[in-house]
Amino acid sequence: MNKERLMKYAELLVRAGGNVQKGQPVVISCSVDDAYFGRMVQGCAYDVGASEVIMEWSDGPTTRAKYLHGSDELFDTFPQWTVDKLKYNNDRGAVYLRVDSSDPDLLAGVDPSRIKRATKASMAATREHSALLMSNARRWSICAVPSPAWAKKVFPDLPEAEAIDRLWGHILKGARADGADPIADWETHKQNFVKRVDYLNKKAFKSLRITTGIGTDITLGLVKNHIWVGGGDMGKDGVPFFPNLPTEEIFTMPDRNQADGRVVASMPLSYQGRLIEGFEMTFKNGRVESYSASKNQEALASIIEMDEGARRLGEVALVANSSPIGQMKTLFYNTLFDENASAHLALGKAYPNNMAGGADMTVEERVAAGCNDSLLHVDFMFGTQDMQVVGISEDGSETVFLQDGEFID
Repeated sequence: MNKERLMKYAELLVRAGGNVQKGQPVVISCSVDDAYFGRMVQGCAYDVGASEVIMEWSDGPTTRAKYLHGSDELFDTFPQWTVDKLKYNNDRGAVYLRVDSSDPDLLAGVDPSRIKRATKASMAATREHSALLMSNARRWSICAVPSPAWAKKVFPDLPEAEAIDRLWGHILKGARADGADPIADWETHKQNFVKRVDYLNKKAFKSLRITTGIGTDITLGLVKNHIWVGGGDMGKDGVPFFPNLPTEEIFTMPDRNQADGRVVASMPLSYQGRLIEGFEMTFKNGRVESYSASKNQEALASIIEMDEGARRLGEVALVANSSPIGQMKTLFYNTLFDENASAHLALGKAYPNNMAGGADMTVEERVAAGCNDSLLHVDFMFGTQDMQVVGISEDGSETVFLQDGEFID
C-alpha cells in the first residue's frame, strides 16, 4: 500500500479520530505485526504536540499460546499493575487510539471457559476505565489494518498478498480515507448525519418496531429523554472526536426493560477469536429468554451469561443499506466494519450520553431510568435489505421512517 496514503490514514486517526490536543499523552494499542503503521500513528501524534506516546504492543499467537497452555488460575485474575497503569494514564487525560487487525479465528479450539473467565476478570478490573470511555470523559478512536489471517478469511480465493491489498482497499474506502483530504471528507461526513439525528430527536418516539424478512420482529421501548447520536461525538472536555473509523450508524438507548420479540442475526459475529454463526435471540420484558446458534453457541452463551446486564440491550443502531460499506457486499468478520454495513443491537452496557443528563447520573440512577449496565458491550448485526423500522409515538401513532433498508426522506 502506498506510504503517502497510509500516512493520511494515520493522520486521520490522530487528528479526527482521537483529535489529539497539544500536551496530551496518547496510548496506542497495536499488534507487533502492524508496527510499521503504529509508528506512523505515533509520529503523527507527536507532530500535533502529544506530550508522550505510549505504545501498547500485542501479539495474537502469544495470546493464543497463553489460552492453550497457561496455568488455569491465570484466567480468574487480572494484573493490578495494568489497572494502575490505566489509572495513571487516565489521571493525565490520555487519548486512547487502537489499531485493530484481529484474526477472526484466533482462539478457535480454545477452552471456552478460559475465555469467559478471563474476559469477566478483565472487564471487572477495568470497569472504571471503561466507564470513562463510554461517558466520553476520555477520548478514544479505533481503526483497522489488514492482517494476513483476516485478509484470507475475507478473500479466501485470493493469494495472500492480493487478499491483503484487496482488504486494504476496502478498509480505506469504507473509512473514507481514500480521498485527497480524508480529514476534510470526514468533516463533510459528520455534517451529513445532522438531518437524520435532528429528525429522530425531534420525533422522540416512545418505541420502535423492527422487522426483517429473515425473522426479526421485535419492539423496543426507548428510554425517556433518549438522544440519538451519529457522525462523531463530543468529549466532556468539549473536544469533538470520532470513536470509530469508519462510522455510518445513528444510535440511541433502548429501555433495558422494554424489548419484546425475536431478533435473527444477519451476519456472523466475530467475538474474541471465535466466529458465532446462525444465531438468534428471543426477548421478553427486555431480557433474553432464549437463544441459539448453529456454530459456537458456547461463545454466544459466554456473552449472554456474563452478568444480568448482558441479557439486556444497551444500544440500537440504524445503518442504511446504501452506506459505502454496505454497498461493498462483503462480510468482513470484524464488528468495526460489519456494524457499519448493517443495523445492529448491542447486548450489555449502554452509553450514558444517549440519555439526557445520563453522564452525570450515578449507575443506580441510570439503571432506574432504564439505562442498562453490564461488564460488556457487544454489537451484533440484524439489518437486511428489506428491514423496516416503525417509530411509535406517545399517542400511539406510527411513522415508518426506514423502509427496505433505507431512510425515508
